[in-house]
Amino acid sequence: MRAPKVVAVIPARGGSKQVPRKNVLPIGGVPLIARAIATARASSKIDMVAVSTDDAEIAAVARAHGALVIDRPSELAGDTVSSESALLHALGELGDKGLMPEVLVFMQATSPFIDVDELNDAVIRVLAGGEDVVFSAFETYAFLWQSTDHGAVGVNHDRAVRPRRQDREPHFQETGAFYVMNASGFRQAGHRFFGRVGIAVTEERSAIEIDTAEQVEIASVLASILDVPSVIDVDAVVTDFDGVHTNDNTVISADGTEHVTVSRSDGMGVRMLREAGIPVLILSTEENAVVAARAKKLKVEVLHGVDDKASALITWAEEKGIPLDRIAYLGNDVNDVGCLRLVGWPVVVPGAHRLARATARITLGHRGGDGAVRELAERVLRAKPEGRK
Repeated sequence: MRAPKVVAVIPARGGSKQVPRKNVLPIGGVPLIARAIATARASSKIDMVAVSTDDAEIAAVARAHGALVIDRPSELAGDTVSSESALLHALGELGDKGLMPEVLVFMQATSPFIDVDELNDAVIRVLAGGEDVVFSAFETYAFLWQSTDHGAVGVNHDRAVRPRRQDREPHFQETGAFYVMNASGFRQAGHRFFGRVGIAVTEERSAIEIDTAEQVEIASVLASILDVPSVIDVDAVVTDFDGVHTNDNTVISADGTEHVTVSRSDGMGVRMLREAGIPVLILSTEENAVVAARAKKLKVEVLHGVDDKASALITWAEEKGIPLDRIAYLGNDVNDVGCLRLVGWPVVVPGAHRLARATARITLGHRGGDGAVRELAERVLRAKPEGRK
């Protein structure tokens, strides 16, 4: 095999105290390590993607998403071991295979929103030779302070002078997302900042680095805003009923019969999925004749009166022979969270409960009972060959 010119290495150890199993934690339905791999593989400037790990689960996910796995020894996987140590080990392993690159791209899985264009530009700059290192950072005009025994002290400003933002030069805060380095220079220096260093300026809103449970929640919400794919490539669609096929309102007649309002547009969306050969399941906690009646009208499978929706979904997927990561699930409330966490494409409607919204990969534009199912159907069909004409 010919040695690649540019290799991305993603260190991802199994141990994480503040956020357990952090590197395989799904953000917007996609494990963090899978997000980093997908970004690197989407780069037109990166020739190979490698994951350095000591963990079997991380290794399996990495291989499934197309990365070369470098087995990291346990002595390089502790809390106090530097990222540089893992990178130097990875380069040594690549060198032994005749794969020593000219440029090393150090990417961190804990930064879920790396921009491919910014990454490409950083690689081009290092390849051109004008800079030895280019790292991601965002522009900030914040007044920084340090607490001392003698009180607070201004770090980047004189506290007696408060210039306007437009009168100040910006500082740049490291995001930790990526560091593009001349590989031989890095091996010689042993640390990531050597020679001439440049900054790849990124947007602050996408610069979150996940180290705490609170940051996981923030990133999950951001994912539904920053990740806006128009195409959903899946092999099956599973939906909740109330709040998805309906607007979550019920009219009860004098004899206790419940009536709901549904969308003919949604009905057409389900028909389009059926005609394309894509299985559709309605999965509902409610045991109500109206759910079964609607499923019969739509000619799709239904499971209702289900207390444990997640277990029911797993069983259905196994019976159909469809991997969970090839399923889109559309929900809106807390009892959908278990299913949303299982599938590859967790989707919610606008106005969904905050816990469901935080788990989702996509928030649709149409509300439940008003075209949400049709919108999902069209995005799914767009991924099929006949939908790309």
